[in-house]
Parts: sequence; structure tokens; C-alpha cells
Amino acid sequence: MRYQITGKHIDIGDALQTHVKDELGAVVGKYAERPTDANIIFSKSAHEYVCEATVHLSTGLTAQAKAHATEIYAAFDDCSQKMEKQLRRYKRRLKDHHRERSEPVELFGASSYILASEGETDKAEPESLQPMIIAEMESKIPSLSVGEAVMQMELAGAPVLVFRNEGKDGLNVVYRRDDGNIGWIDPKA
Repeated sequence: MRYQITGKHIDIGDALQTHVKDELGAVVGKYAERPTDANIIFSKSAHEYVCEATVHLSTGLTAQAKAHATEIYAAFDDCSQKMEKQLRRYKRRLKDHHRERSEPVELFGASSYILASEGETDKAEPESLQPMIIAEMESKIPSLSVGEAVMQMELAGAPVLVFRNEGKDGLNVVYRRDDGNIGWIDPKA
């Protein structure tokens, strides 16, 4: 597994890098077959250290975790525990999907926009009805089954996931509803 361990405005020493590789490697190796790479980012927010970890699995799915603590090692350990809990929860499904899928998840490119909220715009009447775009990014749309999409959404901790449905070859959406259940939008062609 390839590791990318970085710090935002803080220095990451060799001892911490070795600790991250050993601990995260053991956690991911225990629950997921053939992880491809891991990105770990350390930063500081006021008096706390923040650790964000993203692990890309060979199935094409991604697991993410984030933790805060007053010490940098404690922040990583908390993040590692969250990652382990996610992977343990989905271990059987991760391995089952890996056996069925002969190739990694196919990704399609798409544009992603962030629109200005009402608080960021003037209170006066807008000149046009077009929303003001404050950020434009490239995004990837995975080609998954509905079960894999729900699992990916929960592993990433995202409230919504747009995906290409393998069974029907169209764009679908899964999202977390206010009542705690998962909603699935499957538009007719």
C-alpha cells in the first residue's frame, strides 16, 4: 500500500510516519483485501490536532475517517479507531463485492459546483436569476450497484452519492433521509 502522509503548516517527523504506516497498515490489512493507497493529512485547529485519513480499496471504494485531539498521536489513534470500526462493519460486504467484481469500479468525469448561499450575496435584488458560482471542481461518478453505492456513501460519511447504476446504465442517487433510512432516486429513462 502506498502512503502519503502530509502536514498542513506542521512538521511530520519520521517517528510519526512510521507509527502511521504500522498502525494503519495493520487495521486496513485486517479488514480489507489489497488496499491500494492511503492519504493521511495532519493539521492544527486552534489547540487541537486534526487527522484526516482516506484509504482507497482495490474494489474502487473509499473509506474516510477524521478525528481531533490535543496531541497528534492521539488524533491519529482516534482516526485509526474510526477507520477500523467502519471497515469492520463492512468487512463481509467488502469481501463479497470484491469476489463478484472482476475489475475495479469504473469512474466517469463530471463537473461539480459550489453555489453561493444567500448569506454570501447582497440582500438587494439580483441582476439575474442565475446563481453565483464560487467554486468549480472535477468530480468522479462511480459505476456501482445500489448496494455498493450505499456502502460507499456510508464509508465516506457523505450525506448523498451520485452514481451510475450498473444494472440499468443510468445515473442514480442514494441519500440519507431525515428519518435515518436511505433514499434511492432511480429516474426512468
